[in-house]
Amino acid sequence: MKKLFPKFKTSAITAALIFSLGTTSTGHADNLPDIGTAAVGTLSLQKEAVIGDFYMRQMRGTQPLVSDPLLSDYVQELGYRLLRNASDINFPFTFFVVNNPEINAFAFFGGHIGIHTGLFLYAETESEIASVFAHEIAHVTQRHLARMMEAQAKAAPATMAAIAGSILLAIVNPTAGMAGLSGTMAASQQGSINYTRSNEEEADRIGMKNLAASGFDPQGMPDFFGKMAERYRFSSKPPQMLLTHPLPESRIADSRNRAQQYPKPAHNSSLAFELAKARVMVRYNPEKPQVILNIFQRMLQKQTYNEKAAAEYGLALALTDAGQDAKAKEILDRLHSNDPSNLYYIDTLTDLDTKARRYDKAEQRLLKEQKLRPDSSVININLASVYLEQRKFKEATAVLEKYQPHDKNNTLVYGMMVRAYQGAGKQPQMHQAKAEQYALVGAFNRAVKELHQAHPLLEGNVIEQSKIEERIRQLRELDTQVKNL
Repeated sequence: MKKLFPKFKTSAITAALIFSLGTTSTGHADNLPDIGTAAVGTLSLQKEAVIGDFYMRQMRGTQPLVSDPLLSDYVQELGYRLLRNASDINFPFTFFVVNNPEINAFAFFGGHIGIHTGLFLYAETESEIASVFAHEIAHVTQRHLARMMEAQAKAAPATMAAIAGSILLAIVNPTAGMAGLSGTMAASQQGSINYTRSNEEEADRIGMKNLAASGFDPQGMPDFFGKMAERYRFSSKPPQMLLTHPLPESRIADSRNRAQQYPKPAHNSSLAFELAKARVMVRYNPEKPQVILNIFQRMLQKQTYNEKAAAEYGLALALTDAGQDAKAKEILDRLHSNDPSNLYYIDTLTDLDTKARRYDKAEQRLLKEQKLRPDSSVININLASVYLEQRKFKEATAVLEKYQPHDKNNTLVYGMMVRAYQGAGKQPQMHQAKAEQYALVGAFNRAVKELHQAHPLLEGNVIEQSKIEERIRQLRELDTQVKNL
């Protein structure tokens, strides 16, 4: 399925409320502090979850989150592989990708972890990108943001209420919230920096342990740190992560020493990672298409790849962007023949078939796969897309209605449902789907208006009208809940 995303413009709120990878570190690898997970008086777990939910809605409405089901599935699978070996999990985690070439990752309230597409462009192995995930997971499980706020409150009691209020304001109004945060945090800036160093030491140590337990190469963490430090050592414009949080040699040395204490796995990457990386290199890369095409051609000529199949897949994607569909299809047909269940190949072959109006072929392939993987986001979203292209709105609604309960927070799915219902003449359902779209980006008043439009159209259907009334009540409660924290 082809990419769907707006142009990116960095929001200042992100820098103020998130933890990124790289603050300074002190201490030896064997003597890092264990700050623990004692209860934090500043924010309860319930309040953290509520704030995280509202901020995630804000992210969906203001940032270009990547809706690509292949990449979404990959980051979720990678994240949950690490979570299986993590401790102190208090929230249902959400992993997502932001279309931004900057090298960055962040964690915020309630188990939300975002990574930039730039990380895929920069990381050379899966273990390197997994080290970023492991580090951010540790930030969440150790509740570092709430604990930093508590530390600031102890240093300056009047500051705590102002910081908490500014964070809540930032959820609703990023500009005003950022201004509030800048003012309230200035007074205790030094204490905040010192506390964050402890956070980073703890996140490195816990993340490293998780990385090894999950079967990744622990050396991925110091490798990633070292390459980043070396690449930007003399740069006049380092990434935002290094501008705000320097990466000294001590932290790199600490992580390298710690990594040597763990056994090295046989593999530090996977085909899934290499395919995801190739997809990002083509579909989410600011470089011109011809430049990207040349990169993959040289990669295959010089054999400078980790997985040949992934390099060929990247070449096929680049060829489609260059309008050379026949050459791309030849490569993809061969890849698919050797690995018929691979969703990356199925997805792109569907794009080519749809573009060439070979709808029957695309449908047959997807319906066959749907029987094997009925809950697959890639298969269902692609199948619904093929139906929408043919204006088969009834078929599209059937697919989306069955799949949607498995992916309740996907704005792309609701957008497709709006189009399908509208085409099928199902106005009440169209308004309901649009309401959920608005709710996911925190536009609760607009969501309620859509439901008010749907309600009279269902006159005589008492059950459906009651459901709408209940949903209106829920949305109004969400709209006021943050004010009562």
